[in-house]
Amino acid sequence: MDLHSQILDGTEDRVPASAEGSSAGNGTPKTVGRARPTRFDAEAAVRTLISWAGDDPARPGLVDTPARVVRAYEEWFAGYRQDPVRLLERTFDEIGGYDQAVELHDMAFHSFCEHHMAAIHGKAYVAYMPVGRVVGISKLARVVEACACRLQIQERLAEDIARAIEDALQPGGVAVVLVAEHGCMTSRGIHAHGTRLVTKWMLGVFDTDLDLGREFLSSIPV
Repeated sequence: MDLHSQILDGTEDRVPASAEGSSAGNGTPKTVGRARPTRFDAEAAVRTLISWAGDDPARPGLVDTPARVVRAYEEWFAGYRQDPVRLLERTFDEIGGYDQAVELHDMAFHSFCEHHMAAIHGKAYVAYMPVGRVVGISKLARVVEACACRLQIQERLAEDIARAIEDALQPGGVAVVLVAEHGCMTSRGIHAHGTRLVTKWMLGVFDTDLDLGREFLSSIPV
């Protein structure tokens, strides 16, 4: 079984140091060369953080919190167990003479900043120019979710989504715009409530055809 299959199946034990890195190039992170901590290790780490914050992890209201946090992490970071490109494997080629961009707007996403592990909440706007085939629109939302459910920075998240669509569909172009609020700015530090970060990633005709790029951007309520 290859490394990618082991990661998806949750059976990986150790990854060679040569596999270390930030990304495999399609939104799938490479795994650091060390054994994965156990659930017991993860729960113990949560208890340590509770103690460090100043509370007692053994008191009734917190005794089950470490297990709950670990279960939440399994959901929040489910993207590490998904390959965004594989989510787009099933396509449809009965599109008649359709030759315009396909756009999906207002996809809510949730992620976590890799610098403070603070929450990121926002909306994604995705477009691609089909070449002979399209993909089910729900799959685009799943790609956004798979890429977002990891420790991220918003700039890389936009690229991860765009590259996954490009690799899977080989379209004429891809455009991704993300608009999000970052907890690391609103709940700590400068406490800049209401601020939103906007990031864009354009590939193919959305990058080279200025009119097409402007048409897509103008449809986004930023």
